[in-house]
Amino acid sequence: MSAPVHTDTNPHLTLSPAAQEQLFRSARTANTFTDEPVTDAQVEAIYELVKYGPTSMNQQPLRVVLVRSAEARARLVPHMGSKNQPKTATAPLTAVLAADLDFHEELPRLVPFMDNPQNVFAEPEMRTASARFNATLQIGYFIMGVRAAGLAAGPMSGFNAPAVTQEFFPDGRHQALLVVNIGRPGPDAWQSRLPRLDYAEVVSTV
Repeated sequence: MSAPVHTDTNPHLTLSPAAQEQLFRSARTANTFTDEPVTDAQVEAIYELVKYGPTSMNQQPLRVVLVRSAEARARLVPHMGSKNQPKTATAPLTAVLAADLDFHEELPRLVPFMDNPQNVFAEPEMRTASARFNATLQIGYFIMGVRAAGLAAGPMSGFNAPAVTQEFFPDGRHQALLVVNIGRPGPDAWQSRLPRLDYAEVVSTV
């Protein structure tokens, strides 16, 4: 099923209508993919774009493991939900996205104008919450970056997160947050667009 194309324009949006379609309106979660490979150069281009997305205090806790080998895929697929196993087994590329819970170690380099910025996150519970929140922000940017590269993303939260964390991040400093299949959309890749809330239901003024 092809996604409908919106031809209307909004004078308050400076992004081209084609880009609006590619990034937002026509884009949706892909459930099937072609066998066209996704290269390391494509993934690097995606990261080099999305790394500029804003985070709190410029912390950058997102960590990405690209699951390419048959051995690594065989380790991942059993931990996926039953409906997510077939598409994860056949996608050209799967990425495990995680939060680095010790992201604060990088802050002296990332926030060079502050003295000892890592001390702000010395308390482990606060640091973990901040790592998860800001890595989730970065995951949103990553998905949009995949779309900007002309690829489709199939993000999945249906997996055994502790098991995937243990399998791919055994060091204990990372938590797996999302698994994303990446590639060119295949046959019948899309479900019909689900409803969205209207502006007046979401936005209020005080």
